[in-house]
Amino acid sequence: MNRVRVNRWRALVEHGANSGHNTTFSMYFKSQPPMTTALQSNVVSGLEPTLPSSWYLQDRYYELEREHIFMREWVCVGREEEIPAKGDHKVLDLYGESILMLRNDMGEIKAFYNVCRHRGARICPAPNDDDSVLALKGGIVGKRSIICPYHAWTYNLDGQLTKAPHLSTETGFKPEGINLHPVGVATWGGFIFLNLTPDQAPDFEETIKVARRRFERYPLTDLRIAKTITYEVNANWKVLCENYNECYHCGPVHPELCRIVPAFREAGGADLDWERGVPHREGATTFTFSGESTRRSFPGLNEDEQVRHKGELIYPNVFLSLAREHVTFYILHAKSPGKTIIDCHLLFEPFEIEKEDFDPSDAADFWHVVNLQDWAICQRVQQGISARVHERGVYAPMEDWNLDIRRYVQDRIGPHVETHAKS
Repeated sequence: MNRVRVNRWRALVEHGANSGHNTTFSMYFKSQPPMTTALQSNVVSGLEPTLPSSWYLQDRYYELEREHIFMREWVCVGREEEIPAKGDHKVLDLYGESILMLRNDMGEIKAFYNVCRHRGARICPAPNDDDSVLALKGGIVGKRSIICPYHAWTYNLDGQLTKAPHLSTETGFKPEGINLHPVGVATWGGFIFLNLTPDQAPDFEETIKVARRRFERYPLTDLRIAKTITYEVNANWKVLCENYNECYHCGPVHPELCRIVPAFREAGGADLDWERGVPHREGATTFTFSGESTRRSFPGLNEDEQVRHKGELIYPNVFLSLAREHVTFYILHAKSPGKTIIDCHLLFEPFEIEKEDFDPSDAADFWHVVNLQDWAICQRVQQGISARVHERGVYAPMEDWNLDIRRYVQDRIGPHVETHAKS
């Protein structure tokens, strides 16, 4: 649904969007086989094309995205509250890479590839690993050391090797020069972002500067997770982003949502003021089935933010929807061309959570219904674009913000698609 206005790529998109296939876009796809007469029905005059359907379906494009987007961009992995104390840690599976994330002695969040510098053993087990029969030692020990279970190489919580049994400096061995392979870490608003290629990481501030400005009055850092719902969706991550980026579909797909926000079904969801915030109907101020809540509004919001909501898509894997008294955020985990795991978290003020009668279900139940509708229609899209007659879709004018994701993806993998085609 169109809960978002993405501004980061807008100027670039507008430069070439009005002339149909812009030069850069066409260049990347000139190696595609020519369309037959039957397939030309996929081209709709006057409307901007989506990425080719093959980019949503085939492993080779997913692998390019994995390497040139998910391994190189800042990806959101959770909230700071999930590892609150020194020595707390999580083992993450990020696009096939095992990552160890922890808090060090200074309370700073650090992250490393979960692999020992000696012989490459995985240091900490993944959450679904079962080492109970073998009783392997190692991992995070005493919340102060990282110990490899293979030969007991020991690292401090900054990833520095401090001990390698039976090796001495007399042989020229220098433990102070050995560190676990680092992963870039950055935080904003209580959210944790990682970069798996830190020496080539883009400027983090550029990644979040629009959201930082637009949500400056929301107490994001202070909020806490009160409810999490995890979904497995049989759709490409780009299909999900495109769906989130427009509300042309809201009238047909989201009756409950449109009862709270009638603007979503008016004019196909066009001309929504996401900068100021989208208004709810009279008497509705938040996302529940009634449109109301007894929870207080976040302190510090302006008058508009008391009765409107805002949203943002932070590429490549975060959706944010902000109401006056709760925030819903989604973390996308692309698993394959046709599968995405989505963690939906609902955030509330500790002021409300600590009340004896606190119950987040009014908001959680509402979003669960809306989410299931979104995931179902995205799965229909994934099924449909696999048809042999479907070369690519098109964007209606009220979906023009999806030109951003087209540009975002083609800028990152387009040159590699062209190189692959020539090789």
